Amino acid sequence: MDFVSRLLAREVLAGARLLRWIDDGLPEARETLKRLYPHAGRAMILGITGNPGSGKSTLTDQLIRRFRARGKTVAVVAVDPSSPFSGGAILGDRIRMQDHALDEGVFIRSFATRGHLGGLTNTTTDVVHALDAMGWEVVLIETVGVGQDEVEVQRLAHTTLVLMTPGMGDEIQAIKAGILEIADVFVVNKADREGADRTVRELEHMLDLGRGVRPTLAELMHHGGKVALAAAEEERVAPEAWVPRIVKTVAFRGEGIDGLMEAIDAHRAEYLRASQEPDFQRARLRQEFLEIYRRTLIARGWSYLMSEDHLGRIVDKMRTRVRDPYSLADEAVADLGARPPAPG
Repeated sequence: MDFVSRLLAREVLAGARLLRWIDDGLPEARETLKRLYPHAGRAMILGITGNPGSGKSTLTDQLIRRFRARGKTVAVVAVDPSSPFSGGAILGDRIRMQDHALDEGVFIRSFATRGHLGGLTNTTTDVVHALDAMGWEVVLIETVGVGQDEVEVQRLAHTTLVLMTPGMGDEIQAIKAGILEIADVFVVNKADREGADRTVRELEHMLDLGRGVRPTLAELMHHGGKVALAAAEEERVAPEAWVPRIVKTVAFRGEGIDGLMEAIDAHRAEYLRASQEPDFQRARLRQEFLEIYRRTLIARGWSYLMSEDHLGRIVDKMRTRVRDPYSLADEAVADLGARPPAPG
């Protein structure tokens, strides 16, 4: 059985090897992902984000239990802060979810941010595509929990949960982070604390103020006949008919999880309905391509600069200030464009 066949059979050791290749940026990963791509597109992808201490890992554990009770296989991508010593992931999430270690229907892997902003890693998209193609039915993405930049997950997940906790100033933090724009379901966790009802009211008020502010999908797709690449990459593509829900939970006691699952199911149904619309499909695929294209350009550009000491010669030209870095950058990009792409 070849390697891709082992992956499609959801062989854990083969999957672990591919994820290591992806995390290390090896060319074998890219070639394998090309072969896996036709098999992807079936998983339910659920993003979980929120501030540190909001209970993301505890809630993730509860969601694993609920999906497993439905007979669904679950893969968890836990994005951890990088260790200040090794640069690797601090495996706190694996420790919290250790009850699932012997369950063959659950796969948990932690990844280090390695300085990447946005709450994910630079390779999270590839990891999720790989797990999807391998046949994991539900993929949970738990972001790092750094505070104000946790908006990248909404471009990858089908459904995004944003956790907030009463008494931690999360309402103000949400405004600063743009969190209101990325949530499909707000989860007011630790709802047994004083101030939970106030947090719900604040969210309801902010949602009322925010309605109608964002462009519709039609405007996004057809503005002037085209959409700027940067705007298309940043804009959120979501079912237009969906109104974000607010659910109260006490995750460590399992309270409110039934209501949360109902909200997730309702959004999933709306997402699947919207996915039948050609404009929605194009908008999602456009974002997917732009992300891969951006990383491909950066990788090729970096490889070019590091080869044959191109960067050293550019710096030497800048030292006398006879040549400016802007013109040199233009020339480097033009030279890169004239080179044939790598095979494959």
